[in-house]
Amino acid sequence: MGLERFFLHEGMIMALIDDLLPCFTFRERHALRIHATGKTIMDCISRYRAQDDPLIRLAIGLRERPARLLGLSQRRTLDLDDFTPLGRVGDREMVLGLAGAFWRMDYGLVDIASRADFLACQHRNVCRLVMGFTVEPAAVGQSLLVTETRVSCPTPALWRRFAPYWYVIRPVSGLIRRRMLARIRQQAEAVGQDGVWRCG
Repeated sequence: MGLERFFLHEGMIMALIDDLLPCFTFRERHALRIHATGKTIMDCISRYRAQDDPLIRLAIGLRERPARLLGLSQRRTLDLDDFTPLGRVGDREMVLGLAGAFWRMDYGLVDIASRADFLACQHRNVCRLVMGFTVEPAAVGQSLLVTETRVSCPTPALWRRFAPYWYVIRPVSGLIRRRMLARIRQQAEAVGQDGVWRCG
């Protein structure tokens, strides 16, 4: 199993993400209670775009600026649209995936068209990443939304390349995910019991 480790969850089972990337090297997890149903929350996750948050847009823009200035990247700013949907379990769990050399200025992304492509990805010079969302019942009228990011580095050489990048971006990554959850909560709690939006 090398550098990678299996992790147990703190009282939660994330079956889909465990199927897709059970063995991983790095992990980040955040959770938030929301006064909304699982369906409403999942719908808000599907609509979420990082570019709608000015602070996140600034953070990602600064991360990508060197590549643009050097002419190494002309791609649009990274967002959830760039992730490949890997699966959804009703209104309970959703997982998205990426593969790339994330420490590179242009992310070194590999085209992943499907879940099968992600599982079959055997490139030894890129990492695989999954971002999972799970909704669990909490108190009456509340749900617990958990987002977990996992990264798999298949070789010691890749670990040495990715680890410094991970520890540098980890604080900003945590901020982005906390703001993402807060935005999803804001949108989900703006939806009435009949599914109608009450505010923008």
